[in-house]
Amino acid sequence: LRHRKTGARIAVLANDDENKTFNIGFRTPPKDSTGVAHIMEHSVLCGSEKFPAKDPFVELAKGSLNTFLNAMTYPDKTVYPIASCNDTDFQNLMHVYLDAVFHPNIYIHDEIFRQEGWHYELTDKDAPLIYNGVVYNEMKGAFSAPEQILYRKITDTLFPDTIYSVESGGDPDVIPQLTYAQFLDFHRKYYHPSNSYIYLYGNMDVAEKLAFIDEAYLCQFDNTRVDSAIAKQAPFAHTSVTRGEYPIGNDDREDNAAYMAYSWVVGDSLDAKLCLGFQILEYALMEAPGAPLKQALLDKGFGEDIYGMFETSLIQPYLSIIIKNINEEDRDEIVQVIQTELEKLADGGLNHKTLEGALNYYEFKSREGDFGRWPKGLMYGLQLMDSWLYDDNKPFVHLKFQAVYDELREGLSKGYFEDLIRHYMIDNTHCSVYLLCPSKGLAARKEQTLADQLAEYKASLSEEELEQLIAATEELKQYQSEPSPKEILEMIPLLTID
Repeated sequence: LRHRKTGARIAVLANDDENKTFNIGFRTPPKDSTGVAHIMEHSVLCGSEKFPAKDPFVELAKGSLNTFLNAMTYPDKTVYPIASCNDTDFQNLMHVYLDAVFHPNIYIHDEIFRQEGWHYELTDKDAPLIYNGVVYNEMKGAFSAPEQILYRKITDTLFPDTIYSVESGGDPDVIPQLTYAQFLDFHRKYYHPSNSYIYLYGNMDVAEKLAFIDEAYLCQFDNTRVDSAIAKQAPFAHTSVTRGEYPIGNDDREDNAAYMAYSWVVGDSLDAKLCLGFQILEYALMEAPGAPLKQALLDKGFGEDIYGMFETSLIQPYLSIIIKNINEEDRDEIVQVIQTELEKLADGGLNHKTLEGALNYYEFKSREGDFGRWPKGLMYGLQLMDSWLYDDNKPFVHLKFQAVYDELREGLSKGYFEDLIRHYMIDNTHCSVYLLCPSKGLAARKEQTLADQLAEYKASLSEEELEQLIAATEELKQYQSEPSPKEILEMIPLLTID
């Protein structure tokens, strides 16, 4: 559906599932690596117009029966999903989330930005000046973990001219470049109903929910054109081959400690058959018992941990083969082993029994809708965004799976999977080989550079400016330690025993 006044997009999956799900998402393409989308995701959940408590979610948890309550930042979107089996609870959570995204307190309290994003911290004139902030510290941790660095570099090397080359979560070196004014502008631009994707799933009175969403929120806004289009990367003429470093301790080993990712861009996320076909192919090549591509690498003694990854939550999906614990000089030989094995497989070496087993396994999972501890409605809502975000008219592409399985089964005997290997892996130049190598002392060098920069900045400040920084640090600490008054906490809707 479309909301008449604002153009907000709404998808409804009405059914008899008691575990109801609501999600509101926004297309949030970042222009840089300041992490503004991630900081915003944290910040809007720090109090709003109708629910001004500083941490409404801690309070909500005390009187909610939610089966899911969270928010997630992706490279091109931010989503706010909730789920509950209790009608009243579902309504409460939906109300708090809608108020949070459309009327957050970020415009009233710049402390929210400083707390969740970043701020200078100076406790007294003789103390060192440091950066602090929830997202800043979170991303500092993420940027020291080799696998996290590797995943980021895959998208960076495959999509260098698009939004996927920057870090939506925030690069700690770049986060302090974000200003409060830029942060507010990001909210004004992207957190508007005209740029929103609203999802309802489960057993509920849909008309009543739509009326509530319209009357309480959407009708307060006008229709506006939000430019949040996501461009595709033009294909490469040649494979991109690059190298980077990750920090290790002085006592950690350097031999057999490199990581490698060999990745290919695979078509378009709106192509359901291709996406599902590659999910099955990745399983057959890399995960099934005796998976041939994995086995070929193990037989040559490369890598201690090898796995595949097929990523569909971008406009152009990609397949990666990840090999952990190798030596840097083995890179070219590893590429050769992979290419030779792919040639063999494309020339009739694929085990069709394995493929059939993979098809059965995935089809059974799809029919069961069993996502472990995650609510079914939540997972369908996230799958929906893999196509809806890129085409307003195609929200259900990845949910209409039965016909796709039938087509893939038919393609088994016609060389469909062999063609996928040939076309998207062997003959595809839109790919990258990225090597991540250990570096002793890298973390200490980075810390020292940062400490020197901050010390230099501190030395450039006047007495008055230093006093202002100390006062701002103290004010923020006070804001954080002061609990919300009882009457404000009581505004948060909680369930009663009945």
